[in-house]
Amino acid sequence: MTTVAVVDYGMGNLRSVAKAIEHVAPDSRVLVTSSAADIARADRVVVPGQGAMPDCMRELEARGLTAAVLRAAESQPFLGICVGLQMLFGHAEEGDVMGLSVLPGKVPHFPREAMNAPDGSRLKVPHMGWNEVLQAMPHPLWAGIEDGARFYFVHSYYVEPAASDLIAGSTNYGILFTSAIARDNIFAVQFHPEKSARDGLALLANFMRWNP
Repeated sequence: MTTVAVVDYGMGNLRSVAKAIEHVAPDSRVLVTSSAADIARADRVVVPGQGAMPDCMRELEARGLTAAVLRAAESQPFLGICVGLQMLFGHAEEGDVMGLSVLPGKVPHFPREAMNAPDGSRLKVPHMGWNEVLQAMPHPLWAGIEDGARFYFVHSYYVEPAASDLIAGSTNYGILFTSAIARDNIFAVQFHPEKSARDGLALLANFMRWNP
């Protein structure tokens, strides 16, 4: 039986993520856990996240999970969601904090001067709602998902990878920003697959079958 650890550091949409995984992989064992040992033993690791980056980084450290997440990002099939994507990078403008620096890049705020729709109207921040994801590379987690499929977003900050070969998907909201990254055993997304209907469930199912 495949065991997947959904990392509980007090900041994620944990139950929705766990229920979605249980739905697409009913034969798996889904652990919502704050145990470093559980994370180390799991076959797959999911790091969700919502809220402010400084709070997320502080809680991760306070619960003794930083090292466990870093180890998972090195060796286990790893899915980051929302802040679980952002924390993989370096400096974040939100709270002027450092992420885990697993991947090169930074996490800026949407630039106010660029928040204009094609018709000239102002775009609201946070970016909230459904938007297209343009696939930047073939990847097993995109299997069965059309290029340009729509996913659900809620965020004011986005990742800016220093290496273009990390970019697995992009989305246009005032600017073209990175909405999915991939490297080796890591796949991470800015959107919420657990809230993204059929295509979100397809991505989670693909993750549960993925053998990087």
